[in-house]
Amino acid sequence: MLRKDINNDWLKLILEEGEGYHSEFKETLSKIDKEIVAFANASGGKIFVGISDDGQIKGFKLTNKSKSEIQSIAENCDPPIRISIDKFENIAIINVPEGNRKPYKCSSGFYLRNGATSQKMNTEDILAIFRYEGRIKFDELTESDIAKNLIIDNAKYRNFIRKCKISEEYPANDVLANLGLLVNFGNTQIMNNAGILFFAENPIRIFPQAVVTGVLYKGIEKVNILDRKDFTSDLITNVEDSMIFLKKHLNLRYKIESLQREEILEIPEEALREAIINSVVHRDYFEKGANVLIEIFDDRVEISNPGGLPKGLDKDDFGTKSVARNPLIASTMLRANYIEKLGTGINRIQNALKAEGLMPATFNMNNFFTVTFLREFNIATQKNTQITTQKSSLKTTKKSSLKTTKKSSLKSSLKIIELISINSKITIPEMASIIGISDRAIRKNINKLKKEGKIRRVGSDRAGHWEIIDN
Repeated sequence: MLRKDINNDWLKLILEEGEGYHSEFKETLSKIDKEIVAFANASGGKIFVGISDDGQIKGFKLTNKSKSEIQSIAENCDPPIRISIDKFENIAIINVPEGNRKPYKCSSGFYLRNGATSQKMNTEDILAIFRYEGRIKFDELTESDIAKNLIIDNAKYRNFIRKCKISEEYPANDVLANLGLLVNFGNTQIMNNAGILFFAENPIRIFPQAVVTGVLYKGIEKVNILDRKDFTSDLITNVEDSMIFLKKHLNLRYKIESLQREEILEIPEEALREAIINSVVHRDYFEKGANVLIEIFDDRVEISNPGGLPKGLDKDDFGTKSVARNPLIASTMLRANYIEKLGTGINRIQNALKAEGLMPATFNMNNFFTVTFLREFNIATQKNTQITTQKSSLKTTKKSSLKTTKKSSLKSSLKIIELISINSKITIPEMASIIGISDRAIRKNINKLKKEGKIRRVGSDRAGHWEIIDN
């Protein structure tokens, strides 16, 4: 049955416009397969059989035999392409929809519509479509020439299994192979891309796009930078270092209930952590020209990552369905208890904000995925709440009584242990900068912790690392 929109006026307009991105003229069925796959690999189109390249109607007799031939050509593409065929006067119209299993190929190769022509794709074009469609996962790939020379960083591995509560008695290779992070290579095993991002000694040297950058601006525009830090370790450490950066620069409120005082970030830590984990787990690692960015302004915090929504997930599904762009990274974070349950992160962000009476986060999902948190300026007026910055809090502590000083010393010791658990190679100046006390005070606390048998230094001051002693 002829569609109502196909008529003489419609055909006249097609002929006047000529061939284009969505239309192709053919006098015969010769090489029709490449036109079909080209449209399927692009955004669909129509092939008019019986019209010459210059728009002259030559006519084509559409019989049951020729109709079956066209259908057979489409079905023999890889993957098969579902088409429909219309007939208007002496013209056959082949309707090719955009494919949902790209890339498609015919007997002579892969083709893509480019303007008014169908061009054969080269290897890089084909790989780009595989990546865009999510049929190649970055974290599952193996850079064998690089990975064969890499070893597992023991400190990072021990930190990981401690978080996972996996016994040290199991060989590291067995544990990581079971997690899908090691693959067979000849007579040995090597890390795939996900394994490198978690356990290589210097993953950023191999994948510089995995850097996470924190920036503090003065005001509400990207003009004056007050602080900037690049986090260049493994994925887990980058998440923790990003949180330290946020805690350093965001305000604290002291929530007082009865005689207990609780320190709370002006934006809930749970919400910020979920956003950072989401950006690290779901970013597009094929994109080498951009990295995860954490930006702090006077009025907001923005956390963004390249890639937008992964293929197969649209804006209507956002927050209700989950599609993992990097399934191995996601499952490893889940195993390390950084993800509570796949697909729940967005709701956890909003619920954490709602629980504190804050405005919900907003999301932009174009080429970059960006979550924006509004900062509160008037929290100080809320009942039983006082806002202060971490630095002023530390200054106040220093000026307090001897009793308070002892509490501060204990607090500093606990923070030192926490920092070491996050980054075993952290330096004394870095600890001092983060906690807000002098290098001398850090050394004093470290010596105390060593005497108490809580931490130890392994190796030299320059090349060694810290270890927490489990009592």
